[in-house]
Parts: sequence; C-alpha cells; structure tokens
Amino acid sequence: MQVNMWTRINPSVIRVSRVASVSGIQSRSMSSSHEADIVVIGSGPGGYVAAIKAAQLGLKTICVEKNATLGGTCLNVGCIPSKALLNNSHYYHMAQHDFKNRGIDVSGVSLNLEAMMGAKSTAVKALTGGIAGLFKKNKVTHLSGHGKITEVTPFPGIDIDEETVVSSTGALSLKKVPESMVVIGAGVIGLELGSVWSRLGTQVTAVEFISSIGGMGIDSEIAKNFQRILTKQGLKFKLSTKVTAARRDGGRVVVSTEDVKDPSKKEELPCDVLLVSVGRRPYTNNLGLEDVGIEKDQRGRIPVNSRFQTTVPNIFAIGDCIHGPMLAHKAEDEGIICVEGITGMPVHIDYNCIPSVIYTHPEVAWVGKSEDDLKAEGVEYVVGKFPFAANSRAKTNNDTDGLVKVLGDKNTDRLLGAHIIGPGAGEMINEAALALEYGASCEDVARVCHAHPTCSEAFREANLAAYFGKPINF
Repeated sequence: MQVNMWTRINPSVIRVSRVASVSGIQSRSMSSSHEADIVVIGSGPGGYVAAIKAAQLGLKTICVEKNATLGGTCLNVGCIPSKALLNNSHYYHMAQHDFKNRGIDVSGVSLNLEAMMGAKSTAVKALTGGIAGLFKKNKVTHLSGHGKITEVTPFPGIDIDEETVVSSTGALSLKKVPESMVVIGAGVIGLELGSVWSRLGTQVTAVEFISSIGGMGIDSEIAKNFQRILTKQGLKFKLSTKVTAARRDGGRVVVSTEDVKDPSKKEELPCDVLLVSVGRRPYTNNLGLEDVGIEKDQRGRIPVNSRFQTTVPNIFAIGDCIHGPMLAHKAEDEGIICVEGITGMPVHIDYNCIPSVIYTHPEVAWVGKSEDDLKAEGVEYVVGKFPFAANSRAKTNNDTDGLVKVLGDKNTDRLLGAHIIGPGAGEMINEAALALEYGASCEDVARVCHAHPTCSEAFREANLAAYFGKPINF
C-alpha cells in the first residue's frame, strides 16, 4: 500500500490493512519499505495517542512525522508553550501587583524575558521527548517523513512576517515586550496570548468582528463577565469592529478598522506588534486525497462516518481535519476510539460532552449547552448560579472574580450544561463533563460530598441552586 498523503498534527490520517507497506515517503530514515498493520500520519495529540493505542492493542504501528520533534502544533507551538507563558506571566503580574496585598513585600522585581522563554522551551522539550519515550516503550515505529501541522488562517491582505505582524506562533517567541499590540480576534487564542503580553507590560487592544468575546460556544452571560474582568486587568476591546487593512509605517503597524453596523465610523490603531488570531483551518491540501477518491467538504475537511472512516474503507481521519472543535483532547479521544473501532470494539463519542477552556486568569471553561443554545432550541431549563465571592477557598486565596453557572432540564432536572469563570475553571469543568457523560441530574451533583474548603464547592452550590432553587452559602 502506497502512503503518500500528508496531514497536519491534530488532523491525523490513519491507513490500515492486514499488512500495509509504507513507501514513497520523503524520509531521512527510510531506505526500504516498512510493513505495518496501521500507519498514522502526524504525531500531534490525535496521531501519537492513536499510534500508542494501536500498538497497545497488538497492531504493528508506524507513525510518520516530518518535524524534528513529536507532538505537533499543540506541544511545539500551541497549547503547551502558551500555557507556560500564561502561567509564568501570571506569577510576574502577581509579584508586581498582588504580593503586597498578601503580606509579601518584594522589591526589584524585573522581567527576564529570555529566561521566561527558556522555561517555556524546557517544558516543550520535556514533553516532546516524553512522546518519543512512549513510542519506544509501546514499540511504535517512528519514521521521519513529510508531514505538516495545522495551518493558521491568514487574514486577507495582511502578510505575516512573525516579527511585527505575527501569528500565534510568532507571538510565543517575541524577543522583547512591545509597548502596544493589536490582536485581530477576541477568541481563545487571541485572549490567551493577549493576556500574556498584557501582564508583561504591553497595552493590548483586541478587535473582534462580533459583539462578544470568547469565541464560539461561550455562554453570553459568561462572556460579558469575562470582558468586564479582562477590561479591569487593562485589556481594551473594540467589538462589532471590522479590520479592513494594515500597513507598515516605519517600525510600527497601523491597523485600519470600521464599525460593523456603521461603516462610516472608521479608526486607525497604531501598534508595535499586530497579532493575527482569527482561528485555524484544517490543512488538507496536498494530501493525495483526490488521488484515492476522497472529496473534501466546503470547509476543506475530510468527511467521515461514525467510525471515522472515509469513503475509502481503509483510510480513517481524526482531529482537526474532520468536523467538530479543533481541540487537542477531542483529537486524543478520537484517536483512541478510532483505533478501537478498527480492531472491532464499539465506537462512541458524544461531542456535547467535550469541554472547552480559555486559560486566562481567571480561567473560563464550559461543557454542554449554553443558555443561548437552549433558548434557540426551545428547551425549558432552569439556571443555578454561585459566585466565587461567596466561596471560602476563593476568599482565602483572594481570587474571587467569576461564578459557576449550570443549566438543568426544567422537567427532568438533568444537567444540560455548565459554564465557569473563575479560579481553576479548567480543572473543575471535568466534573461537569463526567456528570454530563453519565446523564447526572443537578440533584445528583448537589448531593455528592465535596471537600471543604475547595473552589469545587461552588459547582456543587450552583447545582443545588438549579434543582432546589437556592444554594446554602449565598
């Protein structure tokens, strides 16, 4: 079997047959064909997890990756390095603005950007090396071949040079802290990276075409709270605003905008760095899809059935190149489930139970339906809320911004959605995902004993408010 199709990290393409030979791959390590039961193209979260699972199920497995390190976009230039910078920039911001309030007197706090970037690189190196170790442990053959990673969606008319006009990749490696930055797009990536540089001293302005921040899926009430908190932190927002052009003026960039509702209202925003953050798109060009008879949909994605099988029976696709949210953990689950299905096991995934997280401070996380969704679908529901200002652990930590909001079915009390903005939201949302996956009611969650004092008690109290009408501590 010839494998000459390439994909980008999370978008993993898996070819399977009783014996698949891999040839025709541009590879430093290949001088002859290699035989395998499964060939996984791409070693991102979906690809490397699928490869390990396949090997654990007894299949002779090959994973092909072009880059020098494994892990794809997420580990190399996405989730992992951005979280390292988010975490360390938060510590820096606290040292400058919050330690005194906590009884910690410090002086002479300064930023060593080179060391901060070094810490980021150390984390990336450890995790990418860890995947290589897992491949070896599980007997997955790693071939260095031609692969590609998730492509950043370009903005028409704006050329990215990764110095003054940057994508998310360039924003993770700026050599100095710019005085000002304009971010095109107030979605997950734009807000996370905007927060990093804002904490380090940059004046950040986010320009968003729609009237709210946070991207798709976020509950509108949570989005409003989120914007208020980030504004208090110093970020500026221009919503319902369209970017029409950007030009270089000396060493700076001038961004032209206009009001979406009234195009006559125009404004120019000069900045030192322009971050183009309007999302990512699946990279499915030059994969050889047409050669084997696979047609893409209107958004360039690969159509698959419920078993992740393409129109060619022995080719499967998962991750960013198929439908659904472009999330690393979604790709990981698909990788495991896809391989299990290939070996004859049952296949099940509920995309409604896949959580989303924005790793700013406070964090924002959600899973299931939003209030906007339920209104649009005509579903009768109840709302339960609990503010972190009334939570003991949040109070003792002096970290009380935000709330927990849960939505329950008015007739059955079944939990329909959970939305959290506050400390540790990214960890807490997993309890909500588990409850949704197993069909729990709001009362079920409210009657589970939670450790005290913990921020997770706020989730319990919100569920209590949903089913009983009122919480205990608010």
